[in-house]
Amino acid sequence: MNQPSPAIVAQNAVQRLPRWALLLLCLAYVVPGFVGRAPWRSTDMAAFGIMRELALGHTDWMAPLLASRPPDTEGLLPYWLGAWSMQAFDSLLGIELAARLPFAALLALTLAATWYGAYYLARSPLAQPVAFAFGGEARPVDYARTLADAALLALVACLGLAQPSHETTSHLVQLACTSFLFAAAAAMPWRLMWPMAAAAAGLAGLVLSGAPALAMLLGLGSAVLVWFSSAGATLPRRAQASGWLLAVVAACALLAQALDLWGWRIIGWQDAKSWQSLARLFTWYLWPVWPLALWTVWRWRRQIASRQWHRHLLLPLWFAGVAIGATLTTWPADRALLLSLPAMATLAAFALPTLRRGIASLIDWFTLLFFSISAIAIWVVWLAVQTGFPAKPAANVARLAPGYVNHFALLPLLVALAATVAWCALVRWRAVRQRTVLWKSLVLPAGGTTLAWLLMMTLWLPLLDYGRSFVPQIAAVRQAMAQAAPPTPATPPQGGGAAMAATGDCVIGYGLSLAQTAALVYHGNMRMATPLDAGTCQWVIADGDAHPRVTQALPAPQWELVASVPRPTARDDLLLVLRRAWALDPQDAHTR
Repeated sequence: MNQPSPAIVAQNAVQRLPRWALLLLCLAYVVPGFVGRAPWRSTDMAAFGIMRELALGHTDWMAPLLASRPPDTEGLLPYWLGAWSMQAFDSLLGIELAARLPFAALLALTLAATWYGAYYLARSPLAQPVAFAFGGEARPVDYARTLADAALLALVACLGLAQPSHETTSHLVQLACTSFLFAAAAAMPWRLMWPMAAAAAGLAGLVLSGAPALAMLLGLGSAVLVWFSSAGATLPRRAQASGWLLAVVAACALLAQALDLWGWRIIGWQDAKSWQSLARLFTWYLWPVWPLALWTVWRWRRQIASRQWHRHLLLPLWFAGVAIGATLTTWPADRALLLSLPAMATLAAFALPTLRRGIASLIDWFTLLFFSISAIAIWVVWLAVQTGFPAKPAANVARLAPGYVNHFALLPLLVALAATVAWCALVRWRAVRQRTVLWKSLVLPAGGTTLAWLLMMTLWLPLLDYGRSFVPQIAAVRQAMAQAAPPTPATPPQGGGAAMAATGDCVIGYGLSLAQTAALVYHGNMRMATPLDAGTCQWVIADGDAHPRVTQALPAPQWELVASVPRPTARDDLLLVLRRAWALDPQDAHTR
């Protein structure tokens, strides 16, 4: 039975969001976070280290290593992209920004793919609003463009997207490839050439970025939904599109087998604390799209349960369901949940034609209060760091980031001021002009998220770099090694690289993560030797958690602990610096 659409939309409610405003919003969201910072801790630093080794030709492209250690995540494509960009743009942009360039492009393409995916799903006949008796209902193309604008706004508004989408990791590559496949499956009843290319790129990219199982599930589901499409596509077109998807899925399965990318990564969530952590993750990571997506499922429930294939609902539900299933069964959960955001944003957009005015007003007021207070807090902390007033925030910063030296920069301040003025203008527009256009309820969430992210990446960037990068800790390690180095007649003047050259840059790592190793190689200009019997190395650097093991493995008569260097913003995160004892006495070293 054909269930009537719950969407009742007039033509005056489907005005296009001005293209200049949409492009400016995307630019303000994409660029901050990629520019002006050092590689951050954990996966961002580890991936950067592997990319740098590839770009310098220090390791094999098919089996990259850093200090004889493989990457933490499977998949070669992210490391290739960063290394190729380093080789092409290092002299022009610097190695750090060059490594991020392809990932910034992938984030921009993710936003574009989400727009096109929502647009073509909204073009489906079963997605159209109710036809009025005397006309005046929204025209299909205008309706589709409005919902596509809303889906893009919803994606930008997702709180969980900000940080992972600005890191140079495989998770951003997987997100972009998932959005490519999503847009391709949505557009195949209407277009054929570019969706086939996008589907091939998305599936191959998922495999090469370490997610072959997700590629198989999403590809097979897309093929089924394209075949049973009710969008009015002819049988030959549906057969061609589904056959192409199945062929690409088969080719990607063979590619994963050839590269040995298949692996069992299922984990269990059995204790209550883990489930509570997952509940918190879903609540904030998917905000504000999850309430709207649930509303869509509720309001369109009869269409979902009908015998007809409502692609505009089933396709995003499949993509979101696969990603949520991966979140519940794999690690890290937040990065797996990242892949659900394009589909969840599309589902949220289909809630707008059925949204009640009271709910829309609640979203507006909550967003206005939350992001206005957040922006004020960011400005107050920045002012306290710059001037010492107010005193309490300044004292909190000094306590949380001891040793931080403030630096004033004019350009970030001007950008932050412009963003704040734009937010005030947006709030005034929303308060004064009660427009009937569908995307009005997502303008403030998207603008507020962009404002908060931009303010943090301009006003707070030096402070965040100090707390989230390895730079201050590695600088302290180098200083400790320079102070503990045995004096020799050939010792150059003390400080930085000169001291490192005097003492030798060979360092043995013990219990270090791949990110710590990459930071020592890049920021510390050290040559890491993994075997503990490397007789030419005078230094051992160990993770603080390995202290009992390292003291047992390296007996005190031969090795001496000369420094314990904490991370400034986490005093329990230590790097231990040990020196070979015979290095203290050159005469003794000669007799040995």
